[in-house]
Amino acid sequence: QVQLVESGGGAVQTGGSLRLSCVVTKSDRSFDNYALGWFRQAPGKEREFVAAVDWRGDSRRYADSVKGRCTISRDNAKRTVLLEMNSLKPDDTAVYYCAADTYGVAPTADAIDYDYWGQGTQVTVSS
Repeated sequence: QVQLVESGGGAVQTGGSLRLSCVVTKSDRSFDNYALGWFRQAPGKEREFVAAVDWRGDSRRYADSVKGRCTISRDNAKRTVLLEMNSLKPDDTAVYYCAADTYGVAPTADAIDYDYWGQGTQVTVSS
């Protein structure tokens, strides 16, 4: 079992920044043995990949829609994964979810690879 708790969402204006945080509060596997990712889901749309990081924090993947504006990082000592988001746009408005791929170490963009999910944190960007 792995429990993930997101925080850091909020309401900002276009061009603003947010830092999302996800803490693994419970894990029956060592935190530094699996990959982590962020996904988002806007109203009326399917959940989509945002960013992912490998087990060591050395390899990252980003969706084209956020590349250059977002940075994913992890702190294995604190069992935390962060998503720094800059130059936010109204299209970034969504519920953001943290996810753990406990059977993989490489960053993956496929939601089916992730076996544990957080409850989500709302990000709202106004124009």
